Amino acid sequence: MDMATVKGDTTSLGELEIDDFGERLRGELIHPGDPNYEQARRVWNGLIDRRPALIARCANVEDVVECVRFARSHQILLSVRGGGHNVSGNAVNDGGLVIDLSRMRNVEVSESDRLARVQGGASWHGVDSETQAVGLATPGGLISATGVAGLTLGGGLGWLRRKWGLSCDNLRSAEVVTAEGEVITASATENADLFWGLRGGGGNLGVVTSFEFELHELGPMLMCAMVNYSAGRGRDALEFFREYAASAPDEVSLIASFWTIPSDPAFPEDTHGQQAILFATCYTGSVDDGEEVLQPLREFDKPLIDISSVLSYTRFQGIFDSDYPPGELYYWKSSYLNVLEDETIGAILDHCAQAPSPQSNVVVWHLGGAISRIAPEDTAYARRNAPYLLSIEGHWTDPRANEDNIRWARQFWTDMQPYAGGIYVNFAGLMEEQQLLARDIFGPNYDRMVELKNKYDPMNLFHMNANVEPTVT
Repeated sequence: MDMATVKGDTTSLGELEIDDFGERLRGELIHPGDPNYEQARRVWNGLIDRRPALIARCANVEDVVECVRFARSHQILLSVRGGGHNVSGNAVNDGGLVIDLSRMRNVEVSESDRLARVQGGASWHGVDSETQAVGLATPGGLISATGVAGLTLGGGLGWLRRKWGLSCDNLRSAEVVTAEGEVITASATENADLFWGLRGGGGNLGVVTSFEFELHELGPMLMCAMVNYSAGRGRDALEFFREYAASAPDEVSLIASFWTIPSDPAFPEDTHGQQAILFATCYTGSVDDGEEVLQPLREFDKPLIDISSVLSYTRFQGIFDSDYPPGELYYWKSSYLNVLEDETIGAILDHCAQAPSPQSNVVVWHLGGAISRIAPEDTAYARRNAPYLLSIEGHWTDPRANEDNIRWARQFWTDMQPYAGGIYVNFAGLMEEQQLLARDIFGPNYDRMVELKNKYDPMNLFHMNANVEPTVT
């Protein structure tokens, strides 16, 4: 079998060598032509169409060790699939080996210690189901199918971000398989330098096979605001969003999303096809307080649709899942916004109006709160002081429209740079820029990431990511 290498060329491996590798695994080694190969090589984003030479569906950490050592010994191109909710597509590769953690999804909750131990293939749906069973939660994303590993290693923005910070801010320890094929623990007291790099480092430093998260009391019932206004009031709506966000308590993590209301029986027929701006958030305190604090979001103007209500956290966490179905086509870019002044708002509105697909969303995230109370140099995630994030979410279904939709998102992103500073690694297109991309993501922390890369992965085995290139060999 010819396999792609880390250096970009190919190497030939014999059948006996590959068979021996497969026999050392407790899990399954999947080859092209196997009945489940086509399913195994797919990720959530249907735009990604890559064909690995081998996919190792690991059963335990020992399998991950075998994979890393096999890839290292032959310098084989390697990528890591966690939850598989992968926008950039770097969970899979062409011609190399994929470490697939999808069988490693266990979640164990210690109510007394307020800790959750989560394997690297788990999704946030699995975490939320277990933690909410005892009235606890840790910050996840906005879509329940999102993988825990990818979100956390990239930082982790979700509905609880202003109250308890990013997903990575709630990480207390991690079990990591290094590029040497060693299993080590990273925490504030063990391998603290690696622990620093895992919190926002985007998978550059090893395979995290399990995460330990701090948990917080939450819900189970929360007041949730989900109110749509006509996009024709978009400028006024974003000005109101800016004013409301300036004084909002940490219990509110608000987004404003431009979208097109679909022809769905869940929405009034006279709103179908209308462009709208959605205010959405939950309130992480009491329901009564939440009703009062969120009420202004419902009174900005006459709503097109207001489905604000009291919901369980697990229900709210999955409220947008149906809007992002697996297998459709996605291209997402992002920029942290330094300001949301009138000129910035105008630029956003101009590009929203040009979206070639009605399925695309453009989202402004209110940041700050607990995120900003950690110093930028305390974790690899450096963009602590940004007040907002703009995410440009290209979404379509017809492959013939790939070029138009990608061009729109990239031009939108380019034109926002005068107002922006940095990229959120989890929304980084297909990571086309590479070296420039990594510098933009890690900002002032880039040089420290290089030092960690030199220490933990000098051969750059883990480079299917927003790659920080080592400077030693």
